[in-house]
Amino acid sequence: MSTFTVTRQEPRLVVPAETTPRELKQLSDIDDQEGLRFHIPVIMFYESNPFMEGEDPVSVIREGLAKALSFYYPFAGRLVEGPNRKLLVDCTSEGVLFVEADAEVELNRLGDTILPGSRVLEELLHDVPGSDGILGCPLLLLQVTRFRCGGFAIALRLNHTMSDGAGLVQFLSAIAEFAQGKEVTAPSVSPVWQRELLSARHPPRITCLHHEFEQVLDTNNDDANSTPIQKPFFFGPKEIRAIRNHLPPHASASTFEVLTACLWRCRTRALALDPNNTVRVSCLVNGRSLPGLIVPHGYYGNVIIYPAAVSKAGKVCSFPLEYTVELVKTSKLQITTEYFRSVADLMVIKGRPLYTVAGNFIVSDVRRLGLDTVDFGWGKPVYGGPAGAFPGLSFYMNFKDGIVIPICLPEPVMERFEEELKKMTKEPFDGSVGHRPPKITSML
Repeated sequence: MSTFTVTRQEPRLVVPAETTPRELKQLSDIDDQEGLRFHIPVIMFYESNPFMEGEDPVSVIREGLAKALSFYYPFAGRLVEGPNRKLLVDCTSEGVLFVEADAEVELNRLGDTILPGSRVLEELLHDVPGSDGILGCPLLLLQVTRFRCGGFAIALRLNHTMSDGAGLVQFLSAIAEFAQGKEVTAPSVSPVWQRELLSARHPPRITCLHHEFEQVLDTNNDDANSTPIQKPFFFGPKEIRAIRNHLPPHASASTFEVLTACLWRCRTRALALDPNNTVRVSCLVNGRSLPGLIVPHGYYGNVIIYPAAVSKAGKVCSFPLEYTVELVKTSKLQITTEYFRSVADLMVIKGRPLYTVAGNFIVSDVRRLGLDTVDFGWGKPVYGGPAGAFPGLSFYMNFKDGIVIPICLPEPVMERFEEELKKMTKEPFDGSVGHRPPKITSML
């Protein structure tokens, strides 16, 4: 079921519960890159809980939000831009947008339409006119929608320059702590700003090779440039086992590496690119645990980069899957503290460019962030994670006993993608595919 009526109240601004400082705070040079200057939608669905009978999720979450904003007050401000496109937060305490809504449907009637990429999001996250800009607009929009069964959904849209997924979960957890405990006076994790820790060096210097920021011409065919659609794809133990059957028995690879290699190959084949075209896969990496990168506990800014591995489209399409898996591993192995510093310096030197778009497939594994465990008092969500994909960008989320991944492609390309994916997940495979790949000595 995907059609139902939602009644929304007028949007209102929720401001910090306590007085907060009026100041200008700089974002880091990782935060304000062009590739993060967009709003990312996230959604969480909660079932009714008899122990919470009489409690209104809208009121509980709105009050928790106001209290959390007293500690995370930059979220209540607005972005301004300085010289060299430098972003700063003007901490005005104007507030974040909040929408109260009611849906004339039970949560269990929605079925698989709660999965990312569904059009349900259009009803559960209202695009308040004039709220989706990067500068001078609310940095966060939340809509809490009650279902007739007593369950509810929290959908939000975050200006990505403010936080990555880990930072957002930290903020949501603070809201949840205030929502659950009337006696809570401060979040258990104190928020840390200190964005200067990930700013460029003086003088800035690019010391690493960054395939993810190479500017290339888009040579896609007409199909690839038509209107994109979204679909979620589920990978349970059966599907993952089928994909692994395309690898030699001795191959060592994580589920993420195997899935990414498979999706990159299927996507490249579906795009029907010239075999000599260069294609990329970029694996988004959280740098919080990198040795030498000092990121204090409680830091809620962006600590993410997306190094790319590159190859020719013909090789990705025709070489055994093991070749593509090794490329995915190569992408991840590039990450060092120096690589992070080099990205920040590149942003300052080159004017904060957008990542390479043409022929690039970016993947972000958010399964361990905790979006599916945030508890406002009603228990864990039945689904919690990004609300969909973007062209060229997909997310990996937990769902039931597997992983759900939304894919965004033009409709004719999506049809070919699904056919390619069926070959990888359902057809018997005897291992006799082409030739063994050469040892990878270069990414090109």
